[in-house]
Amino acid sequence: MTSGGARGEPIAQALAGGSPRSLGRTGEVIDRVLGAPEQLDELFVCLFDADEVVRMRAADALEKVCREQPGRLEPYVGRLLDEVSKIDQPSVRWHLAQMLAETDLTGAERDRAVAILMGNLNQSDDWIVINCTLDSLAAFARAGWITRRRITSALRRFEGDRRKSVASRARRLLAEFSE
Repeated sequence: MTSGGARGEPIAQALAGGSPRSLGRTGEVIDRVLGAPEQLDELFVCLFDADEVVRMRAADALEKVCREQPGRLEPYVGRLLDEVSKIDQPSVRWHLAQMLAETDLTGAERDRAVAILMGNLNQSDDWIVINCTLDSLAAFARAGWITRRRITSALRRFEGDRRKSVASRARRLLAEFSE
C-alpha cells in the first residue's frame, strides 16, 4: 500500500483514525479511486488491514465505488467470495452483501453468493448485516437467481424479529414476494 495517489498518502492511512463510529475521510478515498481506477487494488487490500476501522471504511468505500461503477469490482469477485466472505466483522459483512447484489456474477458465483448470504442469516445477530442480507437476497429473487419459496422462507424467519427494523423489512419484502 504505497502508491499513495494524488495526495501522496496511502489509502489505509487516509482511512485510519478518528472516531470508529464515523466514516472519516472515506468520501475522499471514494473520489480518489473513482478518479484513479488503478488505485482500486490498494483500496481492496485495505479490507485485510489489521485495523478494524480501516477495514470498515474500506468496505464502505468499495461498496460505494461498486454502486457507482458496478463493473469495477468484477476482477475481485473471486476474492470477495473466498477471502472477504471469511472476514468476521459485521461492517464488512453488510457491505459485502450489498456488493454481491450490485456485481455481475456467473451462475456458480451466484450460488456461492447465496450460500454466503444464507450463512449471514444463520450466523449473524447484527441487525444491519441481516437487513442488508435480506435486501440482497430480495434482489437475487427479483433477478430470478433464487426462488420465491427460498426468499419467502428466509423472510418468514425474521418477520417477528425482536428488532423492529429487521421485522419491518422482512414483512415489507414478504408482502412483495407473497403477491
